Amino acid sequence: MLRRVAEGVWVHESEFLQSNTVVVQGREGVLLIDPGITVDELAEVASDLRELGQSVVAGFSTHPDWDHVLWHPDFGDVPRYGTARGAASIRDFLSKADWAELVAPALPPEYADDIPMDLLGLITGLPADAERIPWDGPDIRILEHRAHAAGHAALLIEDRGVLVAGDMLSDILMPFLDLDAEDPVGDYLAALRLYEGAAADVTVVIPGHGGVGDGEQLRARLALDRAYAEALRDGRSPEDPRLDPSGPLYWLVDVHEWQLERLGQKNDPVG
Repeated sequence: MLRRVAEGVWVHESEFLQSNTVVVQGREGVLLIDPGITVDELAEVASDLRELGQSVVAGFSTHPDWDHVLWHPDFGDVPRYGTARGAASIRDFLSKADWAELVAPALPPEYADDIPMDLLGLITGLPADAERIPWDGPDIRILEHRAHAAGHAALLIEDRGVLVAGDMLSDILMPFLDLDAEDPVGDYLAALRLYEGAAADVTVVIPGHGGVGDGEQLRARLALDRAYAEALRDGRSPEDPRLDPSGPLYWLVDVHEWQLERLGQKNDPVG
């Protein structure tokens, strides 16, 4: 079910890892950001929009991970945008003859049979210097960085005070770094500074996964993510409540250890 979080902005939360689909009201229809996960969820979003008397006029994927580039026929054949780098990344992946086999291990087994793959990743890259979403609705700034993935973008809906953060600023997940980048930790800290520079008038933050937060929670999440990244940079163990082995996402400890191992290999490739 769509839940209103700000004027003209709704969120649908998926059962899978609290994934957030974001809907923004325009003049003639809505912008759909990072559609949900399963066929039923996507169809439910489309049904909710019909009940609101709205149609989808454009889509946007904050980054090229599989769970952010899905689509459903009920949304229509409309432009689906991403950054130039993000679109190039998913296009390169889909050019591989065995892409379906490559993505299969990443799909959650309890949902794998219900994830629609036919329209996966059909993203049009915006110009590399694009600063705004090209659509007939409120101005939406594109804040591109490489903290989590190549071509990752947050979206700032300025006159609504809403920051759609992509896979950052989560209350349930610690930072997931782009470990293919040359400087994963440096890239993450740079992205946090970018977000901090845009945060002054933000009253609602919507992460890719997790709970929607207010301005105070945004500042707290920025500080927590910065502390995690700085701990990795300085070789310290992060004191992060999201890394609780007794919590519901106990497997995050394994992801953290894997990130440490990969960073160690980058810093000492011979060793």
